[in-house]
Amino acid sequence: MSAAQETAHLADAIRAALASAGLPDREPELERPRQREHGDWATNVAMTLAREVDASPREIAQRIVEALGTPTGVAAVEIAGPGFINFRLAADAFAETVRAAVHAGEAFGRGDELDGQHVNVEFVSANPTGPLHLGAGRWAAVGDGIASVLEARGADVTREYYFNDAGEQMRKFGASVEAALAGQEPPEDGYQGEYITELAAEIRDGGETQDVAEAAYQRMLSRITATLERFGVTFDVFFGERALHGPDGIAAVVAQVRETGHAYEAEGATWLRTTAFGDDKDRVLVKADGVPTYFAADCAYLADKLARGFDRCIYLLGADHHGYVKRLEAAEQALSGTNRAVEVIIGQLVTFLRHGDPVRMSKRAGDMVWFDDLLDEVGVDAARYTLLRTSIDQPLEFDLAEVVKAERENPVYYVQYSSARIAGILRTAAERGVEPGTVDEAPLDLLTHSSERELVRQIGRYPEVLATAAEERAPYKVARHAETTAEAFHKFYTECQVVSDDPDLTRARYWLVVAARQALTNALGLLGVTAPERM
Repeated sequence: MSAAQETAHLADAIRAALASAGLPDREPELERPRQREHGDWATNVAMTLAREVDASPREIAQRIVEALGTPTGVAAVEIAGPGFINFRLAADAFAETVRAAVHAGEAFGRGDELDGQHVNVEFVSANPTGPLHLGAGRWAAVGDGIASVLEARGADVTREYYFNDAGEQMRKFGASVEAALAGQEPPEDGYQGEYITELAAEIRDGGETQDVAEAAYQRMLSRITATLERFGVTFDVFFGERALHGPDGIAAVVAQVRETGHAYEAEGATWLRTTAFGDDKDRVLVKADGVPTYFAADCAYLADKLARGFDRCIYLLGADHHGYVKRLEAAEQALSGTNRAVEVIIGQLVTFLRHGDPVRMSKRAGDMVWFDDLLDEVGVDAARYTLLRTSIDQPLEFDLAEVVKAERENPVYYVQYSSARIAGILRTAAERGVEPGTVDEAPLDLLTHSSERELVRQIGRYPEVLATAAEERAPYKVARHAETTAEAFHKFYTECQVVSDDPDLTRARYWLVVAARQALTNALGLLGVTAPERM
């Protein structure tokens, strides 16, 4: 039984007890006690009723417990502290968790509560004016992680990459490559570095000198795509800004908001009245010289997403984009009259270190460590896991020298080592002729040791954690839970011998570690990290 099923079962039993005891109805909140000796689940429902019932919480708790009895799957119900009700699960509840993980296999942890929701997740979206830099790696990891946890809970997700192929930066990029092709210095505020020289040489060798800027942009976009695919990130849609400059793009959106009265003319420009929807100031759509602004393109792009039928449009933006939140929400209200689809996630930057010293980056000067360099140095698994295990709203320090260490203090190594250790246990069992039978036949009621119970608890929490990760757009919670599960496994492994002279206990523990490996494998797979069988 998953944690969600356990809480639903207990909540139903508590509500029935409230009715039986003549107490007001409540939807009880159940949570894990901070101290394991207090049981597996606890509720403060008696304390929430004290004022309404005009009785002490412990007196109310006693009435609830007397009416409750011992629910199915519960070994004991106890009153603690000022009026908490604690539940200790029975052995069959732990056994059911193991069976559920084994039977579900790769589907363990997945759910369908988001079934029917169409979600667009736009992330990375770096302009193709150079290879992906180190900082883009965090957006790639987290964006893909958010998409994965949403898919795991039933959503239909489109991963989208938006890039500027029509603006001033692209013009400067093309001019920089043209200058390199002619053996000249780059223009002022242009791009320089070895990659510009390499691009110029490739274009010359490929005979693409008639439209250098277009050739350079296409080649750079291909490089970016290859890097992302190497990192395990595949986009469903690459959307270029150029597509918005036709009659059905920016022009159509400006005409629409004029007709609906959300736009007005002032100082020769066209403005969107975003202050009507909570923005701190109105925003220019078309400048006095007739040139649309970037915000106009943002509006047209959002209109395109809404027209494609997305229920949710998630944007991952950097810490310097806080101002975009209100204006994008205002744009949605002006375009559709609702504020349901736009969701902006603001992420903090990554500081890359090597042995504690900063790794400095500057794209235009060419003094840059590219994302491919990071993957060459630390590998995909270490890069993805490290970039994913911290909440995106917190700054991240990524030390290239630390994340490759084969030490317990290195989280990705610790979790992967647990997976490999379990695979080794299963090989040992096979070598010693253990015949585990099926998980349904295994005497799982023998799993009574405290470290066995704790490992089962962590396995059972995985679906709950995954659901929370999807709801909160927080894939880091999956990584942290994998670490907690690995810690529980290592304690179990230290205190309990799996393959022993006791055939029944061996079978029970065999299936316990199979369930643990399934939970770890599923969590790592969701994060795009391998679960090795040997290390």
